[in-house]
Amino acid sequence: MNEEDFFRVSRERVVEMLEREGYLRSSLVKKALLTVPRELFVPENLRRYAYFDTPLPIGYGQTISAIHMVAIMTEALEPLPGLKVLEVGTGSGYQAAVLAEIVARMDPAKKGHVYTIERVPELAEFAKRNLERAGYKDYVTVIVGDGSKGYPDEAPFDRIIVTAGAPSVPKPLIEQLDVNGRLVIPVGDRFVQRLLIAEKKPGGELDMKWGIECVFVPLIGEYGWRDE
Repeated sequence: MNEEDFFRVSRERVVEMLEREGYLRSSLVKKALLTVPRELFVPENLRRYAYFDTPLPIGYGQTISAIHMVAIMTEALEPLPGLKVLEVGTGSGYQAAVLAEIVARMDPAKKGHVYTIERVPELAEFAKRNLERAGYKDYVTVIVGDGSKGYPDEAPFDRIIVTAGAPSVPKPLIEQLDVNGRLVIPVGDRFVQRLLIAEKKPGGELDMKWGIECVFVPLIGEYGWRDE
């Protein structure tokens, strides 16, 4: 079996496992996970572990999330073709690619797009290279900055996803979420969080539901945790 086939089979097996264990319900999310090559979003020396369902280090104290967590968060976000998405915490670019596959690449005519913010410049460059190699360059814009402030230049957003643990929901993200938009964010302390899924009602208030407990790196920024 050549390398390409090895990764394809590994990808199919982990998606089958996620579906069997109830993490996958949406056909769009399933198709995206079967399509996006996770092996292109991990460091070269860890590629053979790309389809182990576990977080992997990507440098600078950051990780690429376990595949089941990407599935859970993407399912909770409910992305659709044509939507404009903001991601806070680019990391290696894998979650952004999964979202871009759904909102932009599945139906390019609808012109969906993903904007993703990374505070570590070196990781932002790593993500850009990964996204270009995987074919998502035209569908994802990578910004270096404080993700807790959101990205007002392109607001409002139909969907906002945060891949770092916050002490509370950053006010700018609420403001930049469009009416009837959906926000998924881990909220808690620096060590353990719970997934919060929120929808913005016409009056501007959030309809909030709590999901599973999770562990993410802290959201560092003006509306997150202070860097130590």
